[in-house]
Amino acid sequence: MKKHVIVTIGVLLVFSVLLAGLFIWRSRMDAGDSANPPVQEGNVNDTLSDGKQDGSDSETMWGTEHTQNIQEISGTENTLEKEETDMPITMIFAGDVLFRSYFREHYPSEGIGCAISNDLLDSFVNADLAMVNQEFPFSTRGVPMEGKQYTFRIDPSYVTALNDLGIDIVTLANNHVLDYGKDALKDTFTTLDEAGIRYAGAGESKERAEELQTFEINGKTIGILAASRVIPVVEWNVENEVPGVFTTYDGTALCEAIQKAKECCDFVAVYVHWGVEYKEYPEEYQRVLAKQYIDSGADFVVGTHTHCLQGIEYYNGKPIFYGLGNFGFGAGIERTLAIHVTILPDGNVEYMLIPAKAVNGCTVRMEEEEGRMLYRYMEEISEGIAVEAQGVVSQKEQLGNGS
Repeated sequence: MKKHVIVTIGVLLVFSVLLAGLFIWRSRMDAGDSANPPVQEGNVNDTLSDGKQDGSDSETMWGTEHTQNIQEISGTENTLEKEETDMPITMIFAGDVLFRSYFREHYPSEGIGCAISNDLLDSFVNADLAMVNQEFPFSTRGVPMEGKQYTFRIDPSYVTALNDLGIDIVTLANNHVLDYGKDALKDTFTTLDEAGIRYAGAGESKERAEELQTFEINGKTIGILAASRVIPVVEWNVENEVPGVFTTYDGTALCEAIQKAKECCDFVAVYVHWGVEYKEYPEEYQRVLAKQYIDSGADFVVGTHTHCLQGIEYYNGKPIFYGLGNFGFGAGIERTLAIHVTILPDGNVEYMLIPAKAVNGCTVRMEEEEGRMLYRYMEEISEGIAVEAQGVVSQKEQLGNGS
């Protein structure tokens, strides 16, 4: 009996020693791995997706090296990135914007609704990217340019209207940004920077004025360049004095910028200030320059300055919208439009006209019949294009060399 008890006690002691050893070994393993926790089985992309919810990208959340390790260990692609790449990209481009007295009187109490209808506003806010021509400087400094018939300047506090409108980028390449001098233009840069709005076509240096603005959207890189063919005096040209405007009287510099942009961008848009005011047909130089831009790699050319709509033309399969007219000028506008651009997952691009007008300083979408009339008007003043249902623009025929 005692013998059996002794054996039993011995077995228990051995088992206890084994358990203690196993516990110590496991504790040491856990402690040694704490700096590099094992990748959890399951859907790695769920983790990455959670990391993006607060606006951080995967590199910020995990560190570049660790993100690469996760992708290598999982043996799968990041499906979140793939889903984003497979989504269309939507962009809105509209014409001249100026916050005139009517707007300044009503905006503080009524908000952006005093200047744009809700349905149009939704189109801008919901787009992945929205752009207009800012036809004024944001400043309270400076004096009006001597001898200039119209000079504009808006208090920087009104920059919130651009935020309300959903504007991501403006072009400053026009004939009004230096109406109140260099200090006012510098204030404009500061105001837009603080509001988180990009700007193209002007800068405190030649390099900044000519700088390509890029946006990473759904796995593609969108590039935007802007320049002006209309300035009142040569001193506005950034090549002569700074700060200043990127000009394109000679297309060489802009064409070179487009060529460089095409090396890193999937889609390049060029926004130009040009033409003769209130003339619905483009000047020959507009057509020549536009084709140079496309030959250099531009996918889409859009213009302003004429304060009226100009026609549309395709060249080598790429559209040129010569003039968008006034979009929000604090007054009545008989007809205007915004261009809704959709880059489809297969790479094809759809251009759709959004017909609009302004009544008592508020830009509204046209009723259906008015919209159809605008489509027919655009066909009349354009060359080789058709505007189909819902305002979709198409090339009516192949124009060969585009002439």
